[in-house]
Amino acid sequence: MNQMVKPWQMLAVIVGGLLNEQQQLIIEYLREENRVLREQFGKRRLKFTDKQRRRLAVRAKRLGRRALRDVCSIVTPATLLRWHRQLIARKYDGSTKRKPGRPRVMEHIRTLVVQMATDNNWGYERIVGELKVLGHRMSSSTVANILHEHGIEPAPERMKRTTWRKFLKTHWSMIAATDFFTVEVWTSKGLTRYWVLFVIELESRRVEVAGITSKLSDVWMQQIARNLTDVFDGFLLGKRFLIHDRDPMFTMAFQRLLSESGIGCVKLPPRSPNLNAYAERFVLSIKSECLDHMILFGERQLRHVIAAYVEHYNADRPHQGLNNLRIGKPSPPEYGPATEVGCSERLGGLLRSYHRKAV
Repeated sequence: MNQMVKPWQMLAVIVGGLLNEQQQLIIEYLREENRVLREQFGKRRLKFTDKQRRRLAVRAKRLGRRALRDVCSIVTPATLLRWHRQLIARKYDGSTKRKPGRPRVMEHIRTLVVQMATDNNWGYERIVGELKVLGHRMSSSTVANILHEHGIEPAPERMKRTTWRKFLKTHWSMIAATDFFTVEVWTSKGLTRYWVLFVIELESRRVEVAGITSKLSDVWMQQIARNLTDVFDGFLLGKRFLIHDRDPMFTMAFQRLLSESGIGCVKLPPRSPNLNAYAERFVLSIKSECLDHMILFGERQLRHVIAAYVEHYNADRPHQGLNNLRIGKPSPPEYGPATEVGCSERLGGLLRSYHRKAV
């Protein structure tokens, strides 16, 4: 594959949790390569070491039986899942007498070793050092054995396979997404369609309405780009990537203005709305919680209603993706049962939030 995949293209894919077309081609190639290698062996039975079985079983469990049917070629999915069950049974099997040698490391320490290796690209010696800080003494060979048992490769191999999940987590605060949604409003000209353009920070879930108009144009989009990248209060200050779909209103001029401010536009693949999941979720929320319950008369009321909902969304509404916390606010303190609960309302009680009253 001569053409390299651009980082922001892969970034967009991970955000939505789906594979893009190029990744699918890679998978299809590897499957075909496996078939060719299998043909070289003919009907001879493949022999696997325990270490190889362990590595395959760990990854097979992550995929699940349904996905394994599509990708597994050297053994059956049932065999891989059986190996996984055997690993679990062996882990908790206490029927055999203890063999000579050192006693088995306690399970909570083994779990800690695995966590350190999977969360980081640390080698055996680094893990030994971290364990010592926590009061656990262990040799590097013991760490190596524990990782082998769990199908975890040595650090040099893991460093070559830095996941996009880790890359995304590192750059999370630098990513925003944008999208349109439409609202039908009664005006003096009859029922009129308005377009609402908004931007959402993926890390904080904070939303800003970038613009509302009944007449989309390239000039309007260019002004939006200037507002978003304003050096004093632009919503995209500090961002590196802006995810958007293939709507033609995200014009070359719009993208150029963002690029001049150091922001790369991530255009999603065709027919892939799930790749902009955070923006799609906001559209669902504002419509189901607010707009679907109202008949709007005029642009002024539309702007008032949307501003009220965005304020509610950013300040009062808990978010499941943030462990049911409000944006930018820490976990609330524990109050006694006698503390009174107050209610705040917006839009005549359509939007409500609750809070503890000060004692």
